[in-house]
Amino acid sequence: LSGPIPPEIGNLSSLIELYLEHNQLSGSIPPEIGNLSSLQSLDLLDNQLSGPIPPEIGNLSRLMLLYIDYNQLSGSIPPEIGNLSNLDFLYLSGNQLSGPIPPEIGNLSSLRYLDLGSNQLSGNIPVQLTKLINLLSFDLSYNYLVTTVEDLGLLAWLTYYDPDWAKTQYITRSDTVKIMVPIYLLLFSE
Repeated sequence: LSGPIPPEIGNLSSLIELYLEHNQLSGSIPPEIGNLSSLQSLDLLDNQLSGPIPPEIGNLSRLMLLYIDYNQLSGSIPPEIGNLSNLDFLYLSGNQLSGPIPPEIGNLSSLRYLDLGSNQLSGNIPVQLTKLINLLSFDLSYNYLVTTVEDLGLLAWLTYYDPDWAKTQYITRSDTVKIMVPIYLLLFSE
């Protein structure tokens, strides 16, 4: 399949699963996708989709699986993703997403798999992620995220869930020091 996802897809209100992975779909994800009130699985993995993730995706209250990784999506992760209370799988890796991780992701209490790696995310890692107690797999690698050494609880949580994250992220020694230091040098030097 190639070309854009037609906005008329939003008329399929009884659709439960939508698997369009490994195609050549292009253009943006239509906001009308938020009308699919019965949708439980949305897989758009490995296409050529671009533009922002529509905030209307937060309307998919029954969604359990969201794979939109390995596209060319840009802009920020919409905080409305935090409304997806039934979500088990959230894969957004391999895009060009930027800005901070929305703290609302910490509301996804059912989440077991979270992959935000290989984007351009930046800013502080929200401490709200530590509320994701059901996680089995987690990846923040290859972004521009920071945290402070003083936040030992968050650092311990990150290291537990993603032992290799330290090799790909940077933190500051304090809020007043602006030099970025790879965290593994801080943890294993001294």
